[in-house]
Amino acid sequence: MRLTVLNVSYPLARVSGNTAGGAEQVLANIDEALVRAGHQSLVIAPAGSRCHGLLLSTPSLQSFLDEHVKQLAREQHRAAILHALERFPVDVVHLHGVDLLDYLPPAGVPVVVTLHLPLDWYPPQIFDLSRPETYLVCVSEPQARSRPPGAQIFRVIENGVSLVDFKSSKVNCGRAKGNYALGMGRICPEKGFHLAMEACRLVDVPFFLAGTVFDYPTHRAYFERSILPLLSRTQRFLGPIGGERKRHLLSGAKCLLIPSLVAETSSLVAMEAMACGTPVIAFRAGALSELIDQGRTGFLVSGVEEMAESIPAASALDPETCRREAAERFSADRMVTNYLRLYDEITTGTWQHSDEVQIPEAA
Repeated sequence: MRLTVLNVSYPLARVSGNTAGGAEQVLANIDEALVRAGHQSLVIAPAGSRCHGLLLSTPSLQSFLDEHVKQLAREQHRAAILHALERFPVDVVHLHGVDLLDYLPPAGVPVVVTLHLPLDWYPPQIFDLSRPETYLVCVSEPQARSRPPGAQIFRVIENGVSLVDFKSSKVNCGRAKGNYALGMGRICPEKGFHLAMEACRLVDVPFFLAGTVFDYPTHRAYFERSILPLLSRTQRFLGPIGGERKRHLLSGAKCLLIPSLVAETSSLVAMEAMACGTPVIAFRAGALSELIDQGRTGFLVSGVEEMAESIPAASALDPETCRREAAERFSADRMVTNYLRLYDEITTGTWQHSDEVQIPEAA
């Protein structure tokens, strides 16, 4: 059966395969898979986004992202969703933003909500919705275990990355490693990249930081106060990167450092690093504890000193083991197959209540 699926981004995040945001990468992969499978893919996202289906763009509000701008963006998203539902025979709406309650469609169309962020970042009402046909999806079992008591999670669909990008890349992911550690992602307080810089300083290893500083006041303040003062000849900020350059940096790194100060629900960049044969060193929190195989594909550590001690040890880990792990566990094909199956089940009514995930309550 041919479906029409409307995927909706976070109102302030452009969608593309090379974006810094994990939610936007996941949305881009789903959009591509829908088109490839012969479905109609509609995407609501800010102007400047790139997709394989039909982009229903909202105005891009990229400067000084204060609360007023956020609210304006939510209103524009809500209007775009209502217009799309009037214009197209939408079978499923799939929401990806943390602020989804501001533009949750009225009853009458099934809604899938992927919870990309830590569950305590969402308003409590999201776990007690009276709206029918609303299906909450987590991106990892550690995330699902953190749900509030009594909250129902319909499915866990683990994230994945497009491994074909690495297999077909002009970059030889098996090339000799360089003598640098790498950090990659949104430059914001919860990512803790200043701690990775400190760890590299302790063992005199160069550190390259790649990512986007979005124009949120807290993000700008963090970059200016915690990152800029630490930059030097061996501690470099590269800005946003993507495509071949991203894979080149991941492939050549001694290791990828993830000093996140929150319990990550997943980590696409960790998966991408392993696909390039690069081990990951991360703080022991959230889904990272299950993504990294201790002593095989990286190290889980408890602070800056342990991270520093693990950086030289990463050279002893086998790149081929990392690549095999990525191929076996982190394929975007598996992820999008599970989402397409979910769309089919909820539109045909073939799912059963027993299909809801049975995960023990958080302690």
